[in-house]
Amino acid sequence: MTRPFRRRILYIPGFDPIPPRRYRELYRREGTEQARISGYRLAFGPRRDRKGFGWAVSGVFGGQQTEAEFEVLVWADIVQESMGQSIPATYGQLLRTAWAYIGSGALWRLMRLRRGPVIAALYPVVVLLAQLALALAAGAAIGWVLGRLTGLGAWLGLPVTLAVAWAGLRLWRRLDGRIFAYYLMHDYAFTAQHGGAYPPALEARLARFTDRIAEVLTGDWDEVLVVGHSSGAYLGVSVLADLARSGRVPAGGPRLGFLTLGHVVPMASFLPRAKRLRADLRDLSMRGDLDWIDVTAPGDACSFGLCDPVAVSGIEPEGRRQPLVLSAAFSQSLSAGKRRSLRGRWFRLHFQYLCAFDRPGSYDYFAITAGPRSLRDRFAGRQHSPGRIARPVNRWTAT
Repeated sequence: MTRPFRRRILYIPGFDPIPPRRYRELYRREGTEQARISGYRLAFGPRRDRKGFGWAVSGVFGGQQTEAEFEVLVWADIVQESMGQSIPATYGQLLRTAWAYIGSGALWRLMRLRRGPVIAALYPVVVLLAQLALALAAGAAIGWVLGRLTGLGAWLGLPVTLAVAWAGLRLWRRLDGRIFAYYLMHDYAFTAQHGGAYPPALEARLARFTDRIAEVLTGDWDEVLVVGHSSGAYLGVSVLADLARSGRVPAGGPRLGFLTLGHVVPMASFLPRAKRLRADLRDLSMRGDLDWIDVTAPGDACSFGLCDPVAVSGIEPEGRRQPLVLSAAFSQSLSAGKRRSLRGRWFRLHFQYLCAFDRPGSYDYFAITAGPRSLRDRFAGRQHSPGRIARPVNRWTAT
């Protein structure tokens, strides 16, 4: 009997406060749908290795059996702690974050790459300022009316204005599960708080991730695949750069793959103090002991679609080998009806890389993670997708 192809996947989420079980349920639901569409079989269950949080998936692809085990490398607790900000503190974050991008010149250079993610970055600023203006206007109107009716004028009007405005701001915050203004503001503020440098708590967590991947690489796997989505993509760059520099990629071990999805690398690498990230991008791009595939889509307004994360950051070394930049091609891999159902749901589109496609092409997340071909074999001979953006527009290139 032929031995099943065995893969270990370590998934690094983006800036997400939600518990990791969300990713298990998403994978099960969307994987079941993709298997139905594409004609292979998937079955889900618990992992044999119970360290950390994850799940197992077995598959049958054209008669070939596969076994895969997922593990989520969790940093949601760091995200949750960074989001525990009061309303006044969030507006303070707004001012500091705006200055970090405007004062450094990063904002204007980011706009030369893709306007979509820049507009997404400006969205929470505009919405939060609009909420403040509306709350103050409503408070002033009610305060003026009550002041006239009671004859107390400003003695009553000012306190009422402030009280109503505060109540309005609290109401807006309660509605943020639909608006995402506070969530996105915390996201961009987290990246910008140290000018692109990682905060100490995150550095410590990345070191733990590195140790965990090194441990997994000693196992009996055909492939160890690290997947980073959104801001998890550049965290994965730093983790794997540390792993490679420390000599912990065994020559005779499993093949190491790195899949980055919907990256937002320039939001960090274009900041002046992101020297660590830029060095990691440069070093990882030279490695031949791993396979790095970067997948984005111009239709994803929250990512830098087809922007080569190494080249645009201005630190592309001579003879670079990584990554291969590919498009998920939403306009081709999603039917017209599916695209209509996702219109305006830009946050959902940012997660499409982890979901089923009803007209799948070369990119199939579930075949990549649970199928019988390694990342290297699946994309062997491929060239960068047309439309790849590689011009170095970053002002800050020190490492």
